[in-house]
Amino acid sequence: MQQVGARTFEVRTYGCQMNVHDSERLAGLLEEAGYQRAGEGADADIVVFNTCAVRENADNKLYGNLSHLAPRKAADPHMQIAVGGCLAQKDRDTVLRKAPWVDVVFGTHNIGSLPALLDRARHNRVAQVEIEEALREFPSALPASRESAYAAWVSISVGCNNMCTFCIVPALRGKEVDRRPGDVLAEVQTLVDQGVLEITLLGQNVNAYGVSFADERLREDLAAPHERLPRDRGAFAKLLRACGTIEGLERVRFTSPHPAEFTDDVIEAMAETPNVCPTLHMPLQSGSDRILRAMRRSYRAERYLGIIDRVRAAIPHAAITTDLIVGFPGETEEDFQATLDVVEAARFASAFTFQYSKRPGTPAADLADQVPKAVVSERYQRLIDLQERISLEENAAQVGRCVELLVATGEGRKDAATARMSGRARDGRLVHFAPGTHAEVIRPGDIVVTTVTGAAPHHLIADAGIVEHRRTRAGDAHAAGRKPKTGVGLGIPAVGAPALEPVAAGCSR
Repeated sequence: MQQVGARTFEVRTYGCQMNVHDSERLAGLLEEAGYQRAGEGADADIVVFNTCAVRENADNKLYGNLSHLAPRKAADPHMQIAVGGCLAQKDRDTVLRKAPWVDVVFGTHNIGSLPALLDRARHNRVAQVEIEEALREFPSALPASRESAYAAWVSISVGCNNMCTFCIVPALRGKEVDRRPGDVLAEVQTLVDQGVLEITLLGQNVNAYGVSFADERLREDLAAPHERLPRDRGAFAKLLRACGTIEGLERVRFTSPHPAEFTDDVIEAMAETPNVCPTLHMPLQSGSDRILRAMRRSYRAERYLGIIDRVRAAIPHAAITTDLIVGFPGETEEDFQATLDVVEAARFASAFTFQYSKRPGTPAADLADQVPKAVVSERYQRLIDLQERISLEENAAQVGRCVELLVATGEGRKDAATARMSGRARDGRLVHFAPGTHAEVIRPGDIVVTTVTGAAPHHLIADAGIVEHRRTRAGDAHAAGRKPKTGVGLGIPAVGAPALEPVAAGCSR
């Protein structure tokens, strides 16, 4: 119940999983500071925009939404508006010029400052801008108010050391910094203790995990300042296996790995750790070696397909998904056909497809031979048509299979009309299922087993009836309206090197 007189907030999120998880931290920070979430459809006293800068229309989307709030801000001077995230980091000097009614601008490296900045702006009656150039503390040390009772993001790293020519993320989130394995596992354990069944390990390049450990140890070892400590290239596989030892953790996913650093020990860990889900999201971006080279993607199509072959040999029913960019500068019809050929060979369960978006500040923005919009659109539609056909064929192959579903909320737009509920199979596929006589007792967060009876490109249908229904603590938590919280009292330290012995103990079986 909302306290009388308590100021309310709303967080509006754009962009990737990183931003979604950052928004959970922003909500946790505001709740800890005494603010409360605004009710559904209610006007909030504080509106926070957590922005993305990856797509070309990100700017227009933000400033359009800010314009819509301007009349309300003018009518209510006590209302506050904050803009954070990647676009704020990039356009620090532009936000207040375009929207002078904004109260706070903060960057990707200092989300923990938001409550103080809001207080300062309210007290001083002047906009506050704080943009840090480097990470001051790992964001997971901050309180987080989770959106789901049954599934949660867990960051294992922030930033990225790759310099893909189309991507602005390294410039906005900085170089890769990894969390200690013990801290990651402590957060996972805390979530499981609160009923969470599924976690997704999150990073810009998860299979590079451990790259910053040697650098941190080097800085702390003053006796040997010029020696280079070896990187533990098996750190991510060890982390996956360690997650397999956590009792009550039923599903482990991760996103996103980079093909250039994908190693066989990760495949072995996926296959041999029972709670690691049979699914892999691995960005391809282009099937043309020439374009991959221009993108500074340090792998080629043959290596990519080789990884997929090895994953499927070890995990035959793995669902593999990807990211694809159409119309990168200089892309010819031959290059695009190479992408179609790789997509046909890879047989992705689904793909996130994008038309190339020119982003100022990236090397690709200055490349010659920008592909005409009409050509990009036509190629994009051909790619969509191909992937839709493959997705339907791959989903049709699931008909007749018995699937275990983690029941979800808000996944099916037509569930109310069809009396179906929705859940995610272990391989990540969305399944709309008929609950039958179990309709009154199945809750989001519960586990059901059913049989697939139909397929569409983006989902499966299971109308065969429920074979098994297992009530879970996650379902109890959802029914009671309890959301897990992390970051407070966990003892999660700031960025730094792991102690050597705990790393070995924490990541080995």
